[in-house]
Amino acid sequence: MTVANPVTLPLSGYAARHVALKVESRVATITLNRPERKNPLTFESYQELTDIFRAAAKDDAVKAIVLAGAGGNFCSGGDVHEIIGPLIEMGATGLMAFTEMTGGLVKAMRAGPQPIVAAVDGVCAGAGAILAMASDLRIGTPGAKVSFLFNRVGLAGCDMGACAILPRLIGQGRAAELLYTGRALGGEEGERWGFFNRLATSDTVLTEATRLAAELAHGPSFANAMTKRMLGMEWAMSVEAAIDAEAVAQALCMETEDFARAYRAFAAKQKPVFEGN
Repeated sequence: MTVANPVTLPLSGYAARHVALKVESRVATITLNRPERKNPLTFESYQELTDIFRAAAKDDAVKAIVLAGAGGNFCSGGDVHEIIGPLIEMGATGLMAFTEMTGGLVKAMRAGPQPIVAAVDGVCAGAGAILAMASDLRIGTPGAKVSFLFNRVGLAGCDMGACAILPRLIGQGRAAELLYTGRALGGEEGERWGFFNRLATSDTVLTEATRLAAELAHGPSFANAMTKRMLGMEWAMSVEAAIDAEAVAQALCMETEDFARAYRAFAAKQKPVFEGN
């Protein structure tokens, strides 16, 4: 198992090897870029994605992230020949290193302050479904097919946080159905179930995701980061503890200059221009 080259800052200057990366107008766009194979993941792309998300957390120029796939598909999961085949030959130590690495990618996505918007079209299977699930917001298409198909290859549905995160998105019963059967969740059904925030066409899904990310990137980014942090932290809190934690979080946001900017703009009947501080 090899690893990607270390990610350097700023992200705008990093030459990605295993995915496509661009940073423009406060938004980093990460594109899984093996369209001839429906954008499967490899050992190297797993690690590079993890490194990019970890680096993004330290890059003040990046305020939101778009995650997409090239060629009309999002991601077909782990590459059958480059990942699944080698895993069969590994012992327990190597297998544990791999599963910890894949889980580390989801941890990096959740730990970063930037909201992540997934643009999902076509095949979104296995680890690809996990990447969409781990994003903060998801825009799909009617042709999207989301499949948590781990059981179809003899594995449990508890992969990369699926049993923790998916029920919180769509409910316990619906998550259980997808994780036990591995069946595909279509775009329209996915929107009804709450997996997708909304749908777009295949021609516009990336544009819509980028537009939403840009809107968030030009909003109060300190406050957005706090929202993301509290959404994660409050899973394990009582309502009373959450209310107390939110009192502290909101008080911190009230100390920001963006809060003052919003007040001054309101008083002047203008639209606030947020700077993220």
